[in-house]
Amino acid sequence: MSKDTEVDMKDVELNDLDQEKQPMTGGAANGDAGSPTCTEKNGSVKVKIPEETETKFTGLSKEELLRVAGTPGWVRTRWALLILFWLGWLGMLAGAVAIIVQAPRCKDIPAMNWWNYGPLYQIGNVQAFSESQNLKGVADKMNHLSQLKVKGLVIGPIHVAPLDNLVSLNFEEISSDAGNLEQFKGLITAAHKKSINVVLDLTPYYLGSGPWFSNVSVTNVAERLKSALVFWLNQGVDGIQLSGVERVASVVPSLWADIRAIVQNGTEGKRRILIGVTEKTSAVEVSELLNSTGVDLLLSGALRSKSMTPTDRAQTVQQLLSSHNQTQLAWNIGDRKEGHLATLVGPDMVNFNQMLLLTLPGTPVFNYGDEIALADVDTKSPKMLWDSLEDETNGTAKEEKEQRLSCRSFFKTLSELRGKERSLQHGDYIPLFNSTSALAYLRQWDQSGRYVAAFNWGSDAVTLQLSHPDLPAWAVVQVSTDKVNLAPDSTVALSKLELGPGQAVLLQFPYIA
Repeated sequence: MSKDTEVDMKDVELNDLDQEKQPMTGGAANGDAGSPTCTEKNGSVKVKIPEETETKFTGLSKEELLRVAGTPGWVRTRWALLILFWLGWLGMLAGAVAIIVQAPRCKDIPAMNWWNYGPLYQIGNVQAFSESQNLKGVADKMNHLSQLKVKGLVIGPIHVAPLDNLVSLNFEEISSDAGNLEQFKGLITAAHKKSINVVLDLTPYYLGSGPWFSNVSVTNVAERLKSALVFWLNQGVDGIQLSGVERVASVVPSLWADIRAIVQNGTEGKRRILIGVTEKTSAVEVSELLNSTGVDLLLSGALRSKSMTPTDRAQTVQQLLSSHNQTQLAWNIGDRKEGHLATLVGPDMVNFNQMLLLTLPGTPVFNYGDEIALADVDTKSPKMLWDSLEDETNGTAKEEKEQRLSCRSFFKTLSELRGKERSLQHGDYIPLFNSTSALAYLRQWDQSGRYVAAFNWGSDAVTLQLSHPDLPAWAVVQVSTDKVNLAPDSTVALSKLELGPGQAVLLQFPYIA
């Protein structure tokens, strides 16, 4: 190989391997700027590719659109789309109407008054209820009543009524032991702020044996009561309670009609209540008094007798419901004269009877302290016990305080359910079971959740086999006196519901269409 050939091969290799490092001279340097291809001195070629021009789509012009829109094909297409739109819209409308028509219609809520929405709370002795022993002390405890979901406070009697002294009877003057008129007005204001209504007990001779003194004095007392009613209603009370209503209604019916008119024909809007109290115990007598007196609620001893069996109680409820709307019925066991629940049924049965009163169809009425199982000790007006979690106690005192707080929590839970669940407020009452020791019933309203309440008064355990077309196989425990075997939120079979001695349970299940 000659030297010249060797040199040429080296030049080629250099060009092939180090093209990027070689100096390149474009056509501009050779005076050929317009040529797309230029040759450099070292033999390398530089190619310049012209840039492509992007084509933009401008769509159809207005004239072109008008020409196309008028063609028969597009006209038919537009009509077809328009018809499909309206057919679809009409189809959806028809479907919505069909759903509404076929859906079960909700029942109309029955006419109700404020006293039908929750329990009434009686304070017959102001001095015993509050630490300050007056009406201001009662006003200071309004938060306590609000937490219990109380709808009405029945206060008194608090007027001046000396023993065996009809002349000194003064309905419009508050006894100095209870407080004064200014304190009473403050109590009403405090109660109304918490949406609690105030009912004043104006039983004339509340310290004596006969509530209207004697038959001879009934006319005189009733006439004086009329002007007093106007006075107290003008102070803002929401109702009046009177004991022995059968006497005045039968002895002076015209005056009784006046008394009713003054109380019940009140201002428009919220209605005022007239509560009667009687010592009658039979369902027949209570029913007759409800009809003859025309009171809004009648407190009686219909559930008070210790000799009553569950069958007797079921018959009493059924008899009263068969002749009266449940909005006219009131259920109580204790009261100012008879004493407290714990004394009448026993301390171990307080929660049991709280559940009974708060689940029956009608208005439950409690004596002050029934929420903590307050018992009568040497008096029917024992001093109220006020506990708090912050109180430092030990031993027996600590255990007793915990029991009171637990009892209060049980009452509060039931009262909250009674106030918000339509089935418990105004639902139908359907008996499911009753015997000499046990009772069970269903409360249901339209499409709301349903409740089964079951009670065993006996000393032995029972198994209830509950059956009804509206009952499912299983239900959930809401509230129970037996925290071990019937714990809240546990599921139980209604065909074999087991209740221990002295136990009660409230079960819930949903509405199923």
